Amino acid sequence: MGIGATAGVAAVGGIALTAQASDDTSSNSSDSLAFDPDGYTELTTTITDADGTDHSVTYHFWKAITYVAKPVDAIYQSLNVSVPVGIDGTAVDATNAPIVFANSVGGYMPSSVAEATGVGGGEMTGAPTGGTSASASPSASASSSTGTGEVQSGGNAMVNGMGEMVNLGKLGLAAGYVVVEPGARGRTLKNSAGEYYGVAPAAIVDLKAAVRYVRANKGRIPGNTDRIFSTGTSAGGALSSLLGASGDSPIYDKYLKELGAADASDAIFATGAWCPITDLEHADGAYEWNWGTNVTASTSKVVDQTVSKELQSQFAEYQASLKLRGLNGFGPLNARNYDEYLVKQYLEPSATTYLAALSDADRATYLAANTFITWSGGKATFSWADFLTHVGARKKTTPAFDAFDLSAGENNEFGKGTTIARHFTAYSLKNDTTGVTSKRLDSDIPEMLRLMNPMYHLVEKANPNRSKHWWIRLGTKDSDTSLTVAANIAAAANGLGDDVSHLYYWDEGHGSNTDPGDFIKWIAKVAGTGKKRGK
Repeated sequence: MGIGATAGVAAVGGIALTAQASDDTSSNSSDSLAFDPDGYTELTTTITDADGTDHSVTYHFWKAITYVAKPVDAIYQSLNVSVPVGIDGTAVDATNAPIVFANSVGGYMPSSVAEATGVGGGEMTGAPTGGTSASASPSASASSSTGTGEVQSGGNAMVNGMGEMVNLGKLGLAAGYVVVEPGARGRTLKNSAGEYYGVAPAAIVDLKAAVRYVRANKGRIPGNTDRIFSTGTSAGGALSSLLGASGDSPIYDKYLKELGAADASDAIFATGAWCPITDLEHADGAYEWNWGTNVTASTSKVVDQTVSKELQSQFAEYQASLKLRGLNGFGPLNARNYDEYLVKQYLEPSATTYLAALSDADRATYLAANTFITWSGGKATFSWADFLTHVGARKKTTPAFDAFDLSAGENNEFGKGTTIARHFTAYSLKNDTTGVTSKRLDSDIPEMLRLMNPMYHLVEKANPNRSKHWWIRLGTKDSDTSLTVAANIAAAANGLGDDVSHLYYWDEGHGSNTDPGDFIKWIAKVAGTGKKRGK
């Protein structure tokens, strides 16, 4: 996008600082977690907005503030705050501006803002602390959410339709919003005793603690703490959707208390989730229902169809149990009609939007190369089977998430203590190829799954304090997970009466974001702030 370099960077006291209490002793936050309104550096940078217009943005930047009183690892449990004070020479008052809460998690790996020199500097990392190496974790490329197509710079950086990077934190700042970028522990972190301290539920607990820090400092941190908009991609999208679904759920309280999190709400106003890798205990079945007949990219062969069909049966049972109804009056969603639902609700409209935006000549060329699409009356139609053929090779083998050989990143996400990886589904445990002798899942696995799955908070125990506004996006060629995962979140939220904007990007893969400007406008719309600068 041609985003300019940040100028005039100055150090703010080193890495992973804890903000010092100021003279303002608001009752909304404890002294140990009080944000220092004067502890910023003033920076100026050039940001290109989604329309291609450059803006000179002057902002106040607070670096690496530890957001819990008892951090396990402050390098990851810290956040940055960026507040615009001038855009293109015009003063900006962001006192009541929406807050973009942009996580940079990818692949359930650690993310840190400690080395950032300005807005948009959060990054996914893979190297554990304590002198260990990331090679100790399961292969990130073997059927994990960090495989081919993962956005390596993390959940706050996505790719637009022209292959350019999109950073929602920077776009939000240029629109006049406050930007909070939290770090979080991730699955590869290991201490000197060999214990994995960033596995489930560390990442979501950290993000909740960061939200609590922001809300506890209402009146200290500029921005409207009742208008927090979470963003994230892939595993970061999963955590963003979980953050939105689980606001103030008591099942996290003991974990937050252990960290000394602020005594405040962790509910957020709105959720932005791009290609969320979530609902992990049901993801293998959903994946096979969606991509079971597609060949794998690595072998050009169809996966084991016995395994695929068994997992598809599990998906059918699970989907029926959800009792979800499709958007726009579609009716009950089940394994028999979900293909029709995806085609009519998402895929054909996506293709139609894409084709309608092309010139007549380019559209004719595309249609000549993709004869499975019928273009008539300005609309695209096609079958589910032809769509699958069009997508081609699937990203992952089977099972895609709970690998029989414990090689998936998600197996590492459910590790515990010095155990690097564990099974989290009974089916994969039964078919384990590593020599695991237990016949039952570890007793804590059900709790970990509840803590990590937004569907628990949207369906099993509908959470009254969830986000009521949802922006969900993914590409039609994203085979990092099933297309049903995001659609189920949208259907569940819609069924609860929430405001849901859910679209698929035609012919785009994992980590895509082709309408970032629309998201920035959506923030202004649902936050009730009116038209924002540059839009």
